[in-house]
Amino acid sequence: MAEAVIALGSNLGDRAGNLRAAVQALDALPQTAVLQCSGVYETAPVDCAPGDGDYLNAAVRLETAMPPALLLGACLGIEASQGRQRPFRNAPRTLDLDLILYEGAAQTDPWLTVPHPRAAARAFVLVPLWELYPDGAAPGFPLPAVPADAADGVRRTDLQLR
Repeated sequence: MAEAVIALGSNLGDRAGNLRAAVQALDALPQTAVLQCSGVYETAPVDCAPGDGDYLNAAVRLETAMPPALLLGACLGIEASQGRQRPFRNAPRTLDLDLILYEGAAQTDPWLTVPHPRAAARAFVLVPLWELYPDGAAPGFPLPAVPADAADGVRRTDLQLR
């Protein structure tokens, strides 16, 4: 079994419900268990069209026997089951699941790069990661500090995913 981290985001529809459904679906994957959920954070969209709604973001720590490519495929299936459409790059979404980290895996392929190439630059990913790994020792990914100006835009909500 390996530890993996999935970042979750939603800015369409029932955003909190979309994230909760995703956690349930991840926990139901074969040979996979959700170990921990971060809090839920609200953030402005990044690299999106003007007027896109704010996101709810979180991260989950999993234990899984699924290899990275299969886990990514399962995440894409969960997104599709929640109505995710991809009409253009960075389109608003009901659900976005990104494989951020996978213990013991470091790969760069056209379809999967682990650790996620933009994780270290995105406060909406780093803040939940620091919550999951307060000592900064995520598997295979020493967590960089969250720039203070970026952290200001990541607002913790009272929502719980479990």
